[in-house]
Amino acid sequence: QVQLVESGGGLVQPGGSLRLSCAASGSIFNSFAMAWYRQAPGKQRELVATIFTGGDTNYANSVKGRFTISRDNAKNTVYLQMNKLKPEDTAVYYCSGPFPGNPWYGTWGQGTQVTVSS
Repeated sequence: QVQLVESGGGLVQPGGSLRLSCAASGSIFNSFAMAWYRQAPGKQRELVATIFTGGDTNYANSVKGRFTISRDNAKNTVYLQMNKLKPEDTAVYYCSGPFPGNPWYGTWGQGTQVTVSS
């Protein structure tokens, strides 16, 4: 059974940084792309960043230049380094498989809350 466990969220002031982690289990992690999503109160879940098996990355325009997605295949973990945080980054952050056929596609963990506020 596939599983995703997110961690690393918290309360941070504008301009601050956080590093999120997502531990994946239940399948061969290094064979699949992974992605981070977020959902703010009253809004739909949105794709934030994607990392492919070869290390290529894509970012939403709203986070480009501030966030960095990475992965450690030995630890079955994907990370999201978030710098220069803004209040509009406040959301629950989730990781998942971004494409059909990915074992984690449609699987959601509990998420990790990120709150950016002074």
